[in-house]
Amino acid sequence: MTPQALRHLTRSDKVLGALIKKVGPCQLKPKLRRSPFQALVQSVVYQQLNGTAAATILGRVRALYPNLRFPTPEDLLTTPEERLRGAGLSRAKTAALKDIAANALSGVVPTARAIDKMSNTEIEERLLTLRGVGPWTVEMLLIFTLGRTDVLPVTDFGVRKGFALTYGWPELPTPKELLEFGEKWRPHRTTAAWYFWRALDLPKKLPKVPRSGD
Repeated sequence: MTPQALRHLTRSDKVLGALIKKVGPCQLKPKLRRSPFQALVQSVVYQQLNGTAAATILGRVRALYPNLRFPTPEDLLTTPEERLRGAGLSRAKTAALKDIAANALSGVVPTARAIDKMSNTEIEERLLTLRGVGPWTVEMLLIFTLGRTDVLPVTDFGVRKGFALTYGWPELPTPKELLEFGEKWRPHRTTAAWYFWRALDLPKKLPKVPRSGD
């Protein structure tokens, strides 16, 4: 992300500025060449799993198509459910991937060129109609595939935990609390979220900042 984003966050929030200083430059690099279809498939596979387990399952799914860098929507639709389940996908995730594939073919899942012209709200409204796709999945696409700069995934455990560690809160903020607190970070909330993820790797937390009303 840009130096301007770091300057804005540091000036608007001294505690976040201290975290930025501890972590160093933002290393977030969206995978802009990944298609929306591929991003959604990967996000669904990763839902409710740790990174290692999810990567293993995704690797097994991709191994079903040895001659392809990544399966196409047609490939997923024609693959028997039993084969996908055998790769480690749950029944619900298998159904979700097939629904995403069908909607990619019908045009509900936009192409990479089309999605670049859509607003965050338009993307959310379109993709939340898909089976197995909730706000978190769309937010991950906005951040890691499209590189949108003002996305705050308030339900993400890592972001909430990193925030609590950074500000010394004894409990995780509620999504509403995090959303309200984060107004000061606009229009660079994606960068703020990235630093909260990185806060989980730091050995010490920063000074306590009380909740409003404490």
